[in-house]
Amino acid sequence: MNPREPPRSQLAAAVGIAALLAPALHVITDILEWRHGGFSTVQLWLNYLAFLPMPWLLLGLHAVCEPRQNLLGLIGAGLYGVAFTYFAHTSLNALAEGIPTYEALWSRLGTLYTVHGAVMVLGGFLFVWSALLAGWRPRWPVLLFASGLFLNLLLALIPSPEILQTIGSALRNCGLMAMGCALLVRQRPGAA
Repeated sequence: MNPREPPRSQLAAAVGIAALLAPALHVITDILEWRHGGFSTVQLWLNYLAFLPMPWLLLGLHAVCEPRQNLLGLIGAGLYGVAFTYFAHTSLNALAEGIPTYEALWSRLGTLYTVHGAVMVLGGFLFVWSALLAGWRPRWPVLLFASGLFLNLLLALIPSPEILQTIGSALRNCGLMAMGCALLVRQRPGAA
C-alpha cells in the first residue's frame, strides 16, 4: 500500500486483501478436514487464523464499498461478525479439548453452535439484501455469497452429510473472495 494514498483507499485495499485471504484459507482448512477425515492440530490452527479476520470482513466491505448500504447492511455485517467471533472460539475449543471431528464438536456445543449458525445466516442475508438494494456492482459475488448462505440454511434444516455444508461454506467464501477481487480492481489506478 502506498502511504500517499488516501486512508479510505488504503482501507479498501486492506479489506480487499482480507476478503481474498481469509475465505481462501477457510476453504483450505475444510479441504484438509475432509481429506484427513476430521480435525488435526494444524488444520484447527489454520482454521482459527482464517476466522480471525472474518468478524470484520463484512463490516469492512460495508465501510468501503460504494454505493453505501443502509443500516440493515451494518446490522447484518455485525451479526455475521458476532457469529464468526464465536466460530473462532470453537476452533480453540476443539484444540484445547482434543475434539476430533466436526460432528463431535457440534455434539459438544449443540444448541449454542446452532444459534450462532442461524445468526450467521440471518446477518449474511441482511447484508446481501442491503447490498443489492444499494446497487452494488458486480452483483454476482453478492449472489454467490447468498447462495452459500441459502445452501447452509437448507442443509441445516434437513439431515445431510457434513460435506454438503462444506459446499455451502465454499460458495460463501468464493462470494467473499470475488467481492475482495472486485474491490481491489476498483482500487487500481484508472479502474472504473
